[in-house]
Amino acid sequence: MRVRLEYGRTGLEVELPTDRVVRRLAYKNAVPLPDPDGVLASVLTQPTGTPSLVELARGRRDACILICDITRPVPNERILRPVLATLEAAGIPRERILILVATGLHRPNTPDELIEMVGPEIAGAYRIENHDGQRLADHTYLGESPRGVPIWIDSRYVNADLKITTGLIEPHLMAGYSGGRKLICPGIAALETVKVWHSPAFLEHPKADCGILVGNPVHEENTWIGRKAGCDFIVNVVIDAERRPLKFVAGDMIAAFEEGVEFVRGVVRDTVDAPVDIVVTCGAGYPLDTTFYQSVKGMTGALPIVKEGGTIILAASMSEGIGSPQFQQLFREHRSLDEFLQRILGRDYFVMDQWQLEELAKVRRKCRVKIVTDGLPRSTIDGLFVESTASVEAAVAESLAEYGPSATIAVIPKGPYVLAQVAG
Repeated sequence: MRVRLEYGRTGLEVELPTDRVVRRLAYKNAVPLPDPDGVLASVLTQPTGTPSLVELARGRRDACILICDITRPVPNERILRPVLATLEAAGIPRERILILVATGLHRPNTPDELIEMVGPEIAGAYRIENHDGQRLADHTYLGESPRGVPIWIDSRYVNADLKITTGLIEPHLMAGYSGGRKLICPGIAALETVKVWHSPAFLEHPKADCGILVGNPVHEENTWIGRKAGCDFIVNVVIDAERRPLKFVAGDMIAAFEEGVEFVRGVVRDTVDAPVDIVVTCGAGYPLDTTFYQSVKGMTGALPIVKEGGTIILAASMSEGIGSPQFQQLFREHRSLDEFLQRILGRDYFVMDQWQLEELAKVRRKCRVKIVTDGLPRSTIDGLFVESTASVEAAVAESLAEYGPSATIAVIPKGPYVLAQVAG
């Protein structure tokens, strides 16, 4: 069986033993919008739970629009064009419109990346700035959330008269689904906020998981934080496996988001009848698989369908390396994941990005992980609490030899964009 995995910008063709593959998990059949621009214009004028965007914009002195950073394949240019035109038609001058990149704690986006994200015309005509979550002075303190999270939000957004967020709704390993409130927290929150919201007190909760909203403290808390910071209007998109728009939602931060989630559930969820010995998956290709840090999402996405003691084989380009200096520090400081978990469960240790290693630890508690990449040398991969391997085919052969002739395989060509679950 020949399968194309999403890998970097090019994809990766792999050959799998047909008789061992029990399921290829994929998006449900969904028809791309025949007129996406027309549908987008419609939801801006007839949104969910709010007046139209032009009504909201009239009389406002300025506006701040949040967009995702380079790690998310959001069709920003398509979304921004009618939004910007609407704001200007409503009387907000172009020079008083700020497009703020919700980097969270990721690195700032470069000028070339900004052009890639929004197109040269918008990049040349509007003010676009990166959020910097490590500069506390750039944030405004808004009190504490119900679970004691200190709320520090980028002052440029807090002080804006009209607050708009855009984004992509897809499964998310901690918050259930991305989009909606997530552009605010963690998108434009300070490290002081994220380190509490991403602490073990939240992430070790059994419902802080992919595809879960009800009872998920990560989702509940950043929804509360989003409402506290304020959000006048959201524009979110759902895309298919080819990254074509399937649905646009707009309006109230909660109501429109929930409308989008309901649609996403019906598209991205796929199942196996029983857990399998081996899952072949990926980091979802560019721009999501550029680092080992981001590629952890592919591992957590496969976790629900792999057997205890099974193996996840993940292919990811990792063209930008491991991740932030702080994330790299975690591997140098700890001889094992058990040692790392003991430290973060105490009260005297914190390193930015530790939450992603905590997610990797959840995976490794259950199964082995074999990595295929041309972005990092095998010696480096072997120092990241996972195993390097030369190819997907070699990793499959090794695993079949270990689990025996009755071993089962599932493959997820789109990686974490698919919500993989066991039926029932």
